[in-house]
Amino acid sequence: PQRGQGAEPLAGLGRAQRGCGGRAPTVLERRKNMIDVSLLGTGGMMPLPNRFLTAMLCRINGNMTLVDCGEGTQITLKKLGWGFKNIDNIVITHFHADHISGLPGMLLAIGNAGREESLNLFGPPGLEEVVNCLRVIVPELNFDINFTEWGRMYETFLAPNVELKALTVNHVCPCYAYSIHLHRKGRFDMEKVQRGNIPMAVWSPLQKYDEIVHEGVKYTSDMVLGPDRKGIMLGYCTDTRPTQNLAAFMQGADLLICEGLYGDPEKAETTAIKKHMTFQEAANIAKRAKVGELWLTHFSPALPNPKDYLGEARRIFKNSVVGRDRMVKVLEFEE
Repeated sequence: PQRGQGAEPLAGLGRAQRGCGGRAPTVLERRKNMIDVSLLGTGGMMPLPNRFLTAMLCRINGNMTLVDCGEGTQITLKKLGWGFKNIDNIVITHFHADHISGLPGMLLAIGNAGREESLNLFGPPGLEEVVNCLRVIVPELNFDINFTEWGRMYETFLAPNVELKALTVNHVCPCYAYSIHLHRKGRFDMEKVQRGNIPMAVWSPLQKYDEIVHEGVKYTSDMVLGPDRKGIMLGYCTDTRPTQNLAAFMQGADLLICEGLYGDPEKAETTAIKKHMTFQEAANIAKRAKVGELWLTHFSPALPNPKDYLGEARRIFKNSVVGRDRMVKVLEFEE
């Protein structure tokens, strides 16, 4: 829903209440402390009648980031009901059709929703050329596109306290895994404030901004806050062989969304030739990375019932889940 309209019920307020002076927090306060995640499509290679192609959407403080945009992403997002206008960022893993062929229609849908603010696109080298070729059929948009191609830089901030990181993985073409971090500042530290004789006028602003200038003096947030607290981390990885540094990159993620092209162990050789992963290989990465939960996705069209093989993943990593189109999870700060 655009700007919070029609959102899923906000259950379990207990943990957040304790951070709001004993009162129940407002919806806006709670939504600043969470990431809404939805798998828009879980199919690989070609769509099925009940399975759209690869895409994931996350929403942080009302603004959204779309990762991959396979064929049919517009339709499944319309079914989800989160709207199009507030998609600020689109992140592409690689330039295979099942990950990017839905982009022209998605850009048109965003424009038709009334967006005028610029849109950010991130992806492998060559992103601007590929997107401009696709835009031959979408020549007119009422917003600008800012391109970031990974090369010298592999991390950036999507919004204040929201960091995107990229990792090169092993596929048949240049491909990247991603992590999205919602950072959490430290608690207000009255002892530190009193020791530094920090004026009261800057206490509240420094809990929101890294630095401010007051009466000609610069103050930084570390003057009033303790060390950063544990934030939220979301990992996304598809179309790759297991790599040596992938588990380290996803270390401690609250949720890892990872491809499992096939569930049958007998398909391991075929999967390796195609430079993909099986359920078992994805589960091994989740186990080594000590993630909170694993969502399997990007299923082969030859795998009509992925749940038949869920046990193969759970024998390795207990908290494994078979992804399905438009499944939603809310990731919240720890108490």
